[in-house]
Amino acid sequence: MAAKVAINGFGRIGRLLFRAALEHDIDVNFVAINDLAPPQSLAHLLQYDTNFGKLPWEVKVEDNVLKVKGYEIQVLSEPDPEKLPWKDMDVYVVAECTGIFREREKAEKHLKAGAKKVLV
Repeated sequence: MAAKVAINGFGRIGRLLFRAALEHDIDVNFVAINDLAPPQSLAHLLQYDTNFGKLPWEVKVEDNVLKVKGYEIQVLSEPDPEKLPWKDMDVYVVAECTGIFREREKAEKHLKAGAKKVLV
C-alpha cells in the first residue's frame, strides 16, 4: 500500500516532485496539495511547464480537487501548517516545498498537524 503524501507548496519544486512521480509511475498516494494560489492556476502551471513542456495527461479541477492520471487530490489553501488537516487525512509524509518551513522548528508544524514525517 502506497504512503499517503501531501505537498505543501506547489511552486517549481512541488510541481516537479509531482510530475516526476507521475512520469515514473512512483507508487505514491498523493492526497493533498496546499498552496495559496487558486486551484485553476495550479492546474494550468502543472499542465504547461515552460522547461519540461506540456504534461501528457489532462489536468482538471472540480470543487478544489485536482484530477490527473487517476489521482484525485484535495487542494487546500492554508498558510499555517499547524492548521492543515494532516491527521484527518492520515498523511504519512509531507513534502515541504515552500522554502519557508526549512528549519526544524518550522517544519515540525506539519507534525503537530498530524503528519508522521516531513521531507524538506
